[in-house]
Amino acid sequence: MSDNNGSNHQPLLDVRDLRVHFPIEEGIIFKRTTGHIRAVDGVNFTIRRGETLGLVGESGCGKSTTARAVAQLYEATGGEILLNGTDLTKATPRELLKHRKDVQMVFQDPYASLDPRMTVRDIIAEPMRIFVNRGLMQMTKREIDERVEELMEKVGLNKYFKNRYPHEFSGGQRQRIGIARALALNPQLILADEPVSALDVSIQSQILNLLRDLQKEFHLTYLFIAHDLAVIKYISDRVAVMYLGVIVEVADSEALYDEPLHPYTQALLSAIPIPDPEVEGHRNRIILTGDVPSPDTERNGCYFYDRCPKRMAKCATSVPKLRDVREDHQTACFLYFEPTPENVVRTVAGETVTVK
Repeated sequence: MSDNNGSNHQPLLDVRDLRVHFPIEEGIIFKRTTGHIRAVDGVNFTIRRGETLGLVGESGCGKSTTARAVAQLYEATGGEILLNGTDLTKATPRELLKHRKDVQMVFQDPYASLDPRMTVRDIIAEPMRIFVNRGLMQMTKREIDERVEELMEKVGLNKYFKNRYPHEFSGGQRQRIGIARALALNPQLILADEPVSALDVSIQSQILNLLRDLQKEFHLTYLFIAHDLAVIKYISDRVAVMYLGVIVEVADSEALYDEPLHPYTQALLSAIPIPDPEVEGHRNRIILTGDVPSPDTERNGCYFYDRCPKRMAKCATSVPKLRDVREDHQTACFLYFEPTPENVVRTVAGETVTVK
């Protein structure tokens, strides 16, 4: 985790009511839109400079879609993505290119995210060459080569292997190549999309420690996505819990793991095994019933209503808004506040609006 000092309280990234909806089309020749997959449906969070925000949730809840929207790989349907105060959703292509160097991504699969026809040298150098060719950076070919060798050493790779191809490296080494590529343009924010889930457990700890060391050295800010709660706890300063396209709880990592507030977070944490047979045998597991609703279904109530063991009648007709319950601890649940126009939202014709 990063050191929390005064500068960390300055937000680098501010995501407001982010929505990413994918159209459902029917027909082969004459296509028509019959609905939308609401992959991300009103997400709000901020990331302070120098910190790591962990984003956790079940597979398919919208974590990777959120990261790709922040990186502008997916077009947002609505909302704002403010990087250093600039809304990326409204930026021109030229303006967006300038901001791309500040936001880089480390992908989940180190086997699929590297071009097998390119050498390690070319993979790491590619971002720099693109910016040089477009007149956004001044570097000679020799300076680029020196930068490639420097980055390889920073991530723990032998610089003399720069002319090798990805298939000549192990999974952990390939992920180090991906991290070196992400560092090439000196970014401020790195979006790490499950960067260790495809690796052996012994290699996972090495990559996590590498990311923490790089964060300290280069003053990086991370959005770290994972479904492994132990990994999230180890690397994150704060944690955001996501369910079905919305954030249901955000808190300091220690506070969230010690005393989760939202019923979904409580269920997630109850599934973590405890390496003590006596404690494990006596603790109560929260077993969620039912299936996750389809993301193409328009919801008028709480998104967790169908599976929540603590649901109430008002949860069926009102969507709780993420709000402060304690200092630096937010949750979206009517267990902690009564529905009012200020803390309830509803989905109307695909648009998330505050009830008036």
